Amino acid sequence: MLTDFYIAFGTVCFTLLGLWLIVVQTRHSEWRGVALYRRRTYGVALHFSLPGLMSLLALVNPESATLWRVSFAIVAASGAIVLLLVRGSLPGTIGRVAYLTTVALYALIALVAIVPSLVADLGLTATAVQVEAVLLVVLVFFGVNVAWLLLFDETPAPGSQRTEHERRAAR
Repeated sequence: MLTDFYIAFGTVCFTLLGLWLIVVQTRHSEWRGVALYRRRTYGVALHFSLPGLMSLLALVNPESATLWRVSFAIVAASGAIVLLLVRGSLPGTIGRVAYLTTVALYALIALVAIVPSLVADLGLTATAVQVEAVLLVVLVFFGVNVAWLLLFDETPAPGSQRTEHERRAAR
């Protein structure tokens, strides 16, 4: 049953990534000159590409618990680390909450992959693989919302935007 889920879920993730790339093309002239927007658009791309990658890796050998555990742990931990390094949260409370929740979800996915017995230890009747699937769905849900918020975010007019170096110097 999870094989069918990952086939459909991977397709959804890469379709959303393709749609996001179209959005980036339409806003490219506004976003390319502002490092913060380049980081934010990259962060949104990660919301769709990494869960899609995990889905594809889960399909390589659906019977191998070791394969999904190792691949999910590596990809999810990498996602959390890269998002922290990118520091591209959206402005406002909603943007920050979505950003921090996404980092936490990636960390939780990695943790469940590394220690699948944690699911049973918490008293859940679901398997670790099922919990991972739910966490991935929630992760993509947050990605869609972050993409929506960024799509309608006001980009500062050229010339009014200080460079990142100037902002750091002002702190």
